Amino acid sequence: MSRRTPRPLVALFTAGYLAPYLLPTVVGRLGDSLHLPPAQAGLIGSALLMSSAAAGFTFAGRVDRMGPRTLARAGLLLAALGYSAAAATSFVPLVVIGAMAGGFGSGTATTVAATGIAGQRDPHRASTLGLLSVSALAGALYLTMPHLGTGHALPFAAIALTALATWPATSGLESGTAGLPTPAGQQPRPAGPLPFRRSGLVLAAAMLCWSMAQNSLWGVSSRIGTDQAGLTEITVGAVFAVALGTALVGVLGAGALGSRLGRAAPIGAGTALIACCIVVSARADDLASFATGEIAWNTLYPVVLSYLIGLAASLDPRGRWAVLVGSAASLGTACGPLTGSVLSQTAGYPAMGTTLAAALLVLALPLTAVALHTGGSPLLRPGTVRRRGGAPAALVAGVTGAPAGAVPQMGAPEQPVVEITVSTPQPAPTQEEFSTAGPRGGSAGIGQSSNANASTSAR
Repeated sequence: MSRRTPRPLVALFTAGYLAPYLLPTVVGRLGDSLHLPPAQAGLIGSALLMSSAAAGFTFAGRVDRMGPRTLARAGLLLAALGYSAAAATSFVPLVVIGAMAGGFGSGTATTVAATGIAGQRDPHRASTLGLLSVSALAGALYLTMPHLGTGHALPFAAIALTALATWPATSGLESGTAGLPTPAGQQPRPAGPLPFRRSGLVLAAAMLCWSMAQNSLWGVSSRIGTDQAGLTEITVGAVFAVALGTALVGVLGAGALGSRLGRAAPIGAGTALIACCIVVSARADDLASFATGEIAWNTLYPVVLSYLIGLAASLDPRGRWAVLVGSAASLGTACGPLTGSVLSQTAGYPAMGTTLAAALLVLALPLTAVALHTGGSPLLRPGTVRRRGGAPAALVAGVTGAPAGAVPQMGAPEQPVVEITVSTPQPAPTQEEFSTAGPRGGSAGIGQSSNANASTSAR
């Protein structure tokens, strides 16, 4: 079975996640070019991401039925048209409508990608490749956009062009609906109710608040750099590019580490470290402190996010929890710019950072508990437990202290199955079927001939 991650899923993941990654420059440029206060500019960014979350809630569990290729192309087309419309005008209501239409398209593309990634043999590896791609693209854009001019048109145009460039990749997706054979490298998608319902709900609620805390700072990071640290937009863009470059290193490290440490330790400890980075970044008053906080934070953020995406994807091979948790995260991301703008305006950037850090430390507890409770995925997930050891060994594998020889080896080669034909044994003769030798009364027939033969054999 192929372990490759289909390129269309990585491309769709990149196109869908690019808007949140460019959020600081989108919000900052909206405020500058349209002469909006930070809170109103943040509200437009929140509307964009809220629309993206709405797409996830709308299409969760419906991707197979509607057809991945059809749905992905519709989302990419809507994203290209919406963001292009927002880039082409300075009339605020039209900018808001275009941003929301583009956000819905981005959310649709993300939904298709999340559903496909959840069906992979290794969801964490697939999500890592997606984060690697979007981090590289966003870093390149942060380096180039300040040199191409000012105004809100550039980031919107970049997202629209990315959606158009992703269109050819959708030819590798399924064109039909539910009932088609499962592609190579993907898990079968059994029908049924949502598994791990309680854990999934806790994860979705915690991810909403987790993403809101992250993007509350991310949405105003550009303002912290220019207003509090006294940096130019070119310098802030360079810091963001370097930060996203180190994020690539973090994502590569997460991909290499895989599940060797499980999911609980990277999620819990990583969230606590992110809280410390947010405090440093929010208190930055010069280039050194601003760069230190942003780079450290952006290095850790995609690492923890990749484990959270993998955890959500492992709860349901049909991808329903991956989409629902991702949509909840998008909802929190949507509230982030507005929350960060309001907190920074009322209490200042340092107090905002302290508040967000405290919230993340609290959220680390339920996120770690879900990872410990579910283990990411039951060993009985189809295709995960190999036939070595059989079904009884699969049950033993979930028990602490199980003998090593009885536990199925993860990733071991599939054992060949040989079909053996077993003939049905004839019932043993009973004593009533034999009699003494000699002539018998009654009709002469087959029974007498048989008795005669038996008498001859006895001699």
